[in-house]
Amino acid sequence: MRVLAVNLLPCDGAVYLFEDAVGARDGTLLLERLLAEIDWRQEWLQVMGKRVAVPRLTAWYGDKGYRYSGINHEPRRWCEPLPALKDIAEACAGQAFNGVLLNLYRDGRDSVSWHSDNEAELGRHPVIASVSLGATRRFVLKHRRDGARVVLDLAHGGCLVMAGATQEYWVHSIAKTRRAVGARVNLTFRKIVATA
Repeated sequence: MRVLAVNLLPCDGAVYLFEDAVGARDGTLLLERLLAEIDWRQEWLQVMGKRVAVPRLTAWYGDKGYRYSGINHEPRRWCEPLPALKDIAEACAGQAFNGVLLNLYRDGRDSVSWHSDNEAELGRHPVIASVSLGATRRFVLKHRRDGARVVLDLAHGGCLVMAGATQEYWVHSIAKTRRAVGARVNLTFRKIVATA
């Protein structure tokens, strides 16, 4: 595994990229299993009084439930191949996790808007380990105060770790793209420290 050991943020947090955390061949097999076997769900949000589909599919597996943006995720039991990917995320982050939010970006029309993973049940300065399988997508972090940006292309098999005060001072997103891109599964491992 190739490690970019330097903190990629200029201030107020820590982000590290572990390229090739999952080997290319293993990653492709894992991606195929996740696409076929995970219980993917279409979630809905209330936005300005309208019911809007979340522009990606999601699934939550873990020891406890998880709530964000008004969406309640009841815990589903860990299933294969999630434990092996959890081991990789924990090795990269140096921390144990008890849940994973999976996101399926089916194509370039799927996205996630600016947000922080700062829910109370994650604690004050959560560590998030994000494993990417499938198509490369552009991930952008933006500082809340001065708008500084850090742009990363998250490729197949990489693991991005966000730690320290990152969720307090930075927001992040994956924008829609008109480029022809294939499916991408992103597994964001986290530790629930309290119940909502």
